[in-house]
Amino acid sequence: MAEAEFSVIDSLAEIEPAQWQALAGDNPTLSYTFLHALHETACAAPRTGWSPRYLVLHRDGVLCAAMPLYLKDHSRGEYVFDHAWADAFHRHGVPYYPKLLSAVPFTPVTGSRLLARSAEDRALLARAAVQVAQQLETSSLHILFPDEQDKQALEDVGYMLREGVQFHWENQGYADFDTFLASMKMEKRKKIRQDRRRVQDAGIHFEHLAGSAITDEVLRFFYQCYVSTYEAHYSHPYLSLAFFQRLLAQAPDSLMIVLARRGDEPVAVALNLVGGNVMYGRYWGTQAFISGLHFETCYVQSIEYCIQHGIARFEGGAQGVHKMSRGLVPTPTWSAHWVADDRFAEAIGNFLAQETAAMDEYIDELSDHIPFKAG
Repeated sequence: MAEAEFSVIDSLAEIEPAQWQALAGDNPTLSYTFLHALHETACAAPRTGWSPRYLVLHRDGVLCAAMPLYLKDHSRGEYVFDHAWADAFHRHGVPYYPKLLSAVPFTPVTGSRLLARSAEDRALLARAAVQVAQQLETSSLHILFPDEQDKQALEDVGYMLREGVQFHWENQGYADFDTFLASMKMEKRKKIRQDRRRVQDAGIHFEHLAGSAITDEVLRFFYQCYVSTYEAHYSHPYLSLAFFQRLLAQAPDSLMIVLARRGDEPVAVALNLVGGNVMYGRYWGTQAFISGLHFETCYVQSIEYCIQHGIARFEGGAQGVHKMSRGLVPTPTWSAHWVADDRFAEAIGNFLAQETAAMDEYIDELSDHIPFKAG
């Protein structure tokens, strides 16, 4: 085997798209188009506190492994919360920022972070990333939402693991939506039907728009709703209209929109990403409050779409125990962490041991209340 040559790059423009895609596979959030669009539209860029430092491994000029890495001076847009850690560093007079992060910016979706074809190269990446963190003199290195292969590789080389939970829907081969409803407990089935009736009685009907069926007009309405949702929570959106327009132009098959209309007028919208036989719920917004509209637009319509198109899984996004009543069940997620200072590493390791035990207990408790019939 040719000798591995590691380097750190600050732009995906230095990588041949086909070589990146060969490693990234069919997860839409890891695609060259998705990541490069985040950078080129300045959503994830140095001015927003996301400075790319991608770790790449070549052999004989061929890209054999890669790891999306960012140098960060804040913890926003990550969905794995380490503010208490940053505060502890600050109280002891030790800088927490900059830190090094491996993640898809603003996207709490599980996927590969050690993009490699072999277990050996995954381990090489995991170790080399620590060396990059040391060379950049960062306090720590954090890998968010790694898949099972990566999680194992990271644990094997000494990273500390942190457990979280999301809510996902699994397609059990349902013939249609009514078959799915029939699998649920009576009170949950009744609640979904009542909510659907309220939305229908309000004059709302839905369109499922995928790929080229999504017009610029629809995308602009989505973005208006997306911004309004952030403003309602006194926050600012991370992503620009230019990012979504670029994604629609260059990777239309990765987008699916649920559009709610009253007559001809759009009222609410949810945007999902699709790839690898999985649909990922991402953003929603509305121009009017209608009882049940949020759940119907974000979750129920998306589940119905997955059943109609034979999609195996729908991931409903970060947080939200309320999703369980719509058929999404608790699913563990993970992050992995390396901390340079041994004193803080020991303290964080002790904290994680206690937190993981509590999280396991919480997931077990949630699992006792899944909305499906026994068996």
